[in-house]
Amino acid sequence: MTTITETPLASLDAEKRLISPVFKGETKPGYFGFRGEIALKFAQQFSDEARPPEIRFDQVMIVAKAGEPTIPFLAGVALSLEHLKLLCEVMGDKLSPTGKYFFFAGNLDISSRYQIAYGGTTFWVLPLEEATVYNELRDLFNIDRGDLKKLDTAGKLQIIADAAAEFTEKFPEITFEEGLKIMGPIKIPENRPV
Repeated sequence: MTTITETPLASLDAEKRLISPVFKGETKPGYFGFRGEIALKFAQQFSDEARPPEIRFDQVMIVAKAGEPTIPFLAGVALSLEHLKLLCEVMGDKLSPTGKYFFFAGNLDISSRYQIAYGGTTFWVLPLEEATVYNELRDLFNIDRGDLKKLDTAGKLQIIADAAAEFTEKFPEITFEEGLKIMGPIKIPENRPV
């Protein structure tokens, strides 16, 4: 059984950054997956009280391979495109130039899709209107709902990660700074799913 300690997720777990797990376990032999949230900026704590993070990456989907130093697949949503910088700081050298990373930003125009090179890698940056990251990726990768129906969470996560590995569609390339200039105000979501 593959464990988190065999993957680059181990340090994130040790730092208590992997929060609100919906799934945290082996997706297939040699691979470990996580669905939940990543704490990007911790709230100041007073004494021993537990406080939710100030900034987080939501609806996260990650699959890592045992023994590899980097994460090949990561997706999630943040309230603002500017949080891409924080995500790269938290992930550090766990991101690879060849990884497939999908960053949904809550303050991008609904018709916008970009590729942004940042932190030594490239992100596919998309808006998230009403749907979930899971549904958006399923549509983006043309995965038939029927193919996923009989699978458990581990199986579904692995199918999405495998499809991401094959994804080569190009979006218009912009710099992170250009993205910051065109992003809109942060919309506060109401009871978004994980």
